[in-house]
Amino acid sequence: MGSAVYKIVPYEDGWGVTHDGATTGPYATKAAALAASADAAGIALRDGHSIEITEPGREADRLAP
Repeated sequence: MGSAVYKIVPYEDGWGVTHDGATTGPYATKAAALAASADAAGIALRDGHSIEITEPGREADRLAP
């Protein structure tokens, strides 16, 4: 099986989740984006993929509205 990588990034008016070259969102908070990525990662894990979720530290908060 492959790996599934999810990256939380500043996106439009909030936060997005980048996966396989596409970004979903925007989510109002990083926590909401993390919850969305965790849901997707759970499905990937169930399907046998390794998973990775990255979230920027507090210094990135100023980049998103």
